[in-house]
Amino acid sequence: MIDQTSLLHRREVICSALAVGASVFTTPGLFAERLQTAAQTAAQGEGPFYPNQLPLDTDNDLLIVNNALTPAVGEITHLSGRVMDIKGDPIRNAFVEIWQVDNHAVYLHTGDKTNRENQDKNFQGYGRFLTDSEGRYYFRTIKPVAYPGRTPHIHVGISRNGHRVLTTQLYVKDHPGNARDGVLQRVDPQSRATVLCDFQPLENSTIGELTASFDIVLGLTAREDEDGKMHGIGKPQWRRSRN
Repeated sequence: MIDQTSLLHRREVICSALAVGASVFTTPGLFAERLQTAAQTAAQGEGPFYPNQLPLDTDNDLLIVNNALTPAVGEITHLSGRVMDIKGDPIRNAFVEIWQVDNHAVYLHTGDKTNRENQDKNFQGYGRFLTDSEGRYYFRTIKPVAYPGRTPHIHVGISRNGHRVLTTQLYVKDHPGNARDGVLQRVDPQSRATVLCDFQPLENSTIGELTASFDIVLGLTAREDEDGKMHGIGKPQWRRSRN
């Protein structure tokens, strides 16, 4: 059983991670400095395993499914960033989706038969979030692991006004598998840095949590996905606390 103290600790961790992410964007001069090197985020294919059936729980905490007491297995990661246009202006109410394999390299998609018997049923596998007035988003998930034939990655989709405008993947910066990943290597070398993400220890975490910041920059005229439709269904939800 998880007692109220444990639940309160989890609540505090999520709030503190959000505060850390917010502080990056309120430091005078820091945001302007970052924009000097901002480039449009490279688009990539969706891949075959976007969930064919969305989970009942589609919030931004992928470690806890509904009110389950058992969390998913993996290196806990607080993933945050901003969605911006090419001029650096934040994009409010952008619909951000992520999906990835669990710690045993199994996708939520029922067509993924690789290692299916070891699927972590406690991992949500998919989450979504609406950006705030500063374009910020936040997910609590796990550090991605390698999938057969692929380096570790997280799929990301951005939609606006009911249309998918960018599909991409984020990768662990300096991971040795990156050089052998054909999908990543097809990204133009000048744009490759836009999909690489640092995973760093979360300060003061006693359980080895990580933090990752991944800003997403859309072009002047955002490109719609091939079918032109937003894939996620329904209104995004997110957890601020647990009862």
